[in-house]
Amino acid sequence: MSHRERLSAIRRLMEEQGIDAYIIPSSDPHISEYLPERYKCIAWVSGFTGSAGTLVITADFAGLWTDARYFVQANEQLRDTGFELVKLKTQGAAEYAEWLGEKLKPGSKVAFDGNLASLLVAQTVKDKLESLDIQVDGHVDLLSPIWQDRPELPQVKAYLLDEETTGQSPSAKLEAVRTTMRKKRAEGHFISSLDDLAWLLNIRGQDVPCNPVVLGFVYLSQVEAILFIDRSKLDQEAVEELRYTGVSVRSYEEAFDFVKGLNIDSILIDPKRTCFAIYDSIPDTVSIVEDINPSTCLKAIKNEVEIAHIRETMINDGVAMTRFFKWLEENLGKEEMSELSIASKLRGFREEQPGFVDVSFTTIAGYLDHGALPHYSATEESDYTLKPSGLLLVDSGGQYRTGTTDITRVVSLGDITAEEKIDYTIVLKGMIEGSQAIYPKGSKGYQIDAITRRPMWAALRNYGHGTGHGVGFFLNVHEGPHVFNPSNVDIAIEEGMITSIEPGLYREGKYGIRIENLVLSKKHDSSIFGDFMDFETLTICYIDTSLIEPSLLDSSHIEWMNKYNQWVYDQLSPRLTIAEAAWLAHKTQAI
Repeated sequence: MSHRERLSAIRRLMEEQGIDAYIIPSSDPHISEYLPERYKCIAWVSGFTGSAGTLVITADFAGLWTDARYFVQANEQLRDTGFELVKLKTQGAAEYAEWLGEKLKPGSKVAFDGNLASLLVAQTVKDKLESLDIQVDGHVDLLSPIWQDRPELPQVKAYLLDEETTGQSPSAKLEAVRTTMRKKRAEGHFISSLDDLAWLLNIRGQDVPCNPVVLGFVYLSQVEAILFIDRSKLDQEAVEELRYTGVSVRSYEEAFDFVKGLNIDSILIDPKRTCFAIYDSIPDTVSIVEDINPSTCLKAIKNEVEIAHIRETMINDGVAMTRFFKWLEENLGKEEMSELSIASKLRGFREEQPGFVDVSFTTIAGYLDHGALPHYSATEESDYTLKPSGLLLVDSGGQYRTGTTDITRVVSLGDITAEEKIDYTIVLKGMIEGSQAIYPKGSKGYQIDAITRRPMWAALRNYGHGTGHGVGFFLNVHEGPHVFNPSNVDIAIEEGMITSIEPGLYREGKYGIRIENLVLSKKHDSSIFGDFMDFETLTICYIDTSLIEPSLLDSSHIEWMNKYNQWVYDQLSPRLTIAEAAWLAHKTQAI
């Protein structure tokens, strides 16, 4: 079926069931950002492949609500599908609920599949619409009847990491979570989010592209821990090792029935990371404590073993990046290159490094105007051939058994304009300002976001995405609970958190610029005014200085830039060949 035919099929089912509006979130029963093929519902229905969005279908309108990162991409992918782009004003907000409240008459019916909607989203929709006498049904699946060739869930084996890699045993992590449960007076705790499960039990898998997680749920009380997982994914040795740490294993399908049969006083669930179907399965006799998963906060603070592994991983990743950019520069114009082919080449350089498992997300190789699409992903149809002119933006990362990387660099392929150099330098100033920030302990992410944007605002420039996101340890490249963006997120920056700093500037139809490093938050110093923190830069890859307009930089920016590039050379040169080290020495010359 074409996308228009799928839309028509959904509308026929809506009419049969008396549904006036149907909502399709971008999610799965684990409220994942990146999805197994089975749950890529929005892509199947509409053709939109971005990782954030919501479809809303009525009898006379079909829209995709998504944020500024995807406006250009959505306009292109939704063409001739019957769906229209609706631009979100606030990233992540359920603004379609407001729209439905204005459009629908009292007595109308709105439906969604509760396996695909978080409790928070479901509550937002119900609170907004039910007060207007609009019925909301969160148990309607309209896709399974028409998705005839829907992919099955993945069957790849999972595996356990040892304590030498993670720095902490599952037993210690379970006790830390139980301590928080006691403080919150929760007798039980149900975990749906895959990265929380993976961190808690030191288990990894390959069920989601680019994210080393395994599909499953965990139930935890003070006396037991149960992992609900496809039993074929674990060998007997892993099952025994889990049992030794106090974790029993049951089948994945048992999770919902288990929740329905709970006989406890109270249970802790995370409304942002638990699907509505699980929530609605909890017996009415059980008091529900809604709060962030304790493991989300615990895993955001990396221990000393993890940090040591990550520092080594950054060297390996830096070697791969150096070899890639050297190859690119020396072969551009000599062999045909495209956005897709260079992404494949970069993966090849990473694959040569110790402990490489996968890329941490689909590489964004955006040449010319494609660089202006923050989450661009090249396809066979969109793939540009590289030429010796213009800007190339490469946002990429690796999953290694000893850490996760995420880095963005922009390089000149030739014939750079004055406008491009000015924009590049202003973005660089923002990245440096954020990286060298000193801030009081207890500061929030929106304060770092503002510090990073200051040089750009001064030049009347801005960007529509956040400044930074948390990064997992051999886990999801996007990790909470902290974030550097303009939202008033009341999560303090703590020692041991790893976050990206990635300001950008995008001129639609021309080019995009983004420069990204990962940083570790750490204690800086104390005074009579309290404790202060700063950042340690972790990413090790040269920053192209040929694009810099030095007259726009203060002496502090130039000093940071020169120290950083010299540090990159010092860290990487012992791992490089003589020719590679000589090339890097040229690239890291002081300005």
